[in-house]
Amino acid sequence: MTTVHEHFTIQSDRRVTFDDVTDRVVQAVKASEMADGLVTVYSQHTTCSVLIQEQSDDVNYWGTQFVLQDMVNGLSQIFPTCTTEGDYLHPGPEHIRIAQAERAEEPVWSLNTDAHLRSVLLGRSVVIPLVGHQLELGEFGRIYFADFDQVRARQRTVRVAIVG
Repeated sequence: MTTVHEHFTIQSDRRVTFDDVTDRVVQAVKASEMADGLVTVYSQHTTCSVLIQEQSDDVNYWGTQFVLQDMVNGLSQIFPTCTTEGDYLHPGPEHIRIAQAERAEEPVWSLNTDAHLRSVLLGRSVVIPLVGHQLELGEFGRIYFADFDQVRARQRTVRVAIVG
């Protein structure tokens, strides 16, 4: 059995973002030269998710596909966007103190509890069968990297592990 690890970065924004990473995952699979196995696409970030969804042909003014915006709207009903301290128990004063002292973070950067909860609900990885050099995504399946953190734009890392 062989395992190949790849990674690439994407840039998020100060709003919920979705990046279609399918083509980059396909490139990683081709470079691995594996024909059969499993491909895991993973987010190491606790406010992000990786998901498989069909491509929606319509987009809103921000360029977000309708089906993905519908998901954000639904998740917002479950976990409303954190807009100020006290909306959720987290972050508490100890978390803010440690974030400032150890990571030089601004207090407002911790107002992303909704992003953490959305990520936990959707999951941070997907596993896709690799059969005959092809990802088995179904007829309309695409791989999306979702960043639910709305407090700051950041560079994110997408990890791909291919086992075959």
